[in-house]
Amino acid sequence: MAEKKETVPPKYDVNAKWDACLDLTVRRFVYSSLGGAFAGLLFFMYGDYGLGSPVTRWASVAFGAGLGIGSAYTDCSRVFDAPSSSPSSATFTAPNSTDVSEPQGANQ
Repeated sequence: MAEKKETVPPKYDVNAKWDACLDLTVRRFVYSSLGGAFAGLLFFMYGDYGLGSPVTRWASVAFGAGLGIGSAYTDCSRVFDAPSSSPSSATFTAPNSTDVSEPQGANQ
């Protein structure tokens, strides 16, 4: 007997929204932390008047991480709070790991 699969419309799929939000949060946290580390090394390289201490470098990393988490939180809250029926609502989709596309030129 054939099993009947229930499919959930994408606008109601909470698991996909959570996956996309977690993916976005991790990416923005890592990238902005790396940006903060680079900025800390660039701007606070020398030790004049205590500005080159490791504390200021770590503070710039923490500031970058906070920016990343804050921007991810803002985008995720828009996705979860947006009305599902409006076409202009902010949405993003989780990557679909079941899609397998053939390389171009495979059937030539």
